[in-house]
Amino acid sequence: MKEEFQQDIRQFVADLATAMGLSVDVTVEPLEDGSLRIDIKGDDGDWLVKRKGEALDALQHLVNSAFRRESDHQRIVVDSLGFRRGKDLELQQMARFLVERVRTTGAPQELGPLNSYARRVVHMEVAQHPDVSSESQGDGLVKRIIISPRPAK
Repeated sequence: MKEEFQQDIRQFVADLATAMGLSVDVTVEPLEDGSLRIDIKGDDGDWLVKRKGEALDALQHLVNSAFRRESDHQRIVVDSLGFRRGKDLELQQMARFLVERVRTTGAPQELGPLNSYARRVVHMEVAQHPDVSSESQGDGLVKRIIISPRPAK
């Protein structure tokens, strides 16, 4: 079932890319945390990362919407030419920088506005530091993250 599910996702993304007029190769890779990474490579892959990856974000949203029921809450990440991986590293570095700033100043730090995927990356990074916490604030799909010191026990 798992192999069939991964093949269905790969075919769905490949068909969408073809419908968009893109000539790309699509692979599916299971990650350690149980999520799936859809990797798009090829000369036309750069089209997906233009304008800050808006098309890539839209494609990821479509894939997650289409396979929400079958995924059993498994996160599906769509990447093209390593763009999302690079952005994830930037977000993690920014979160670590703000964690250090919270530690040195004692003042809450704000990051954003961010979409839900980017917020998750930041929250996961902040969760690795027991002396600080993070929370999303704002309305709608794009919210800010506030990183604050945890009260002493």
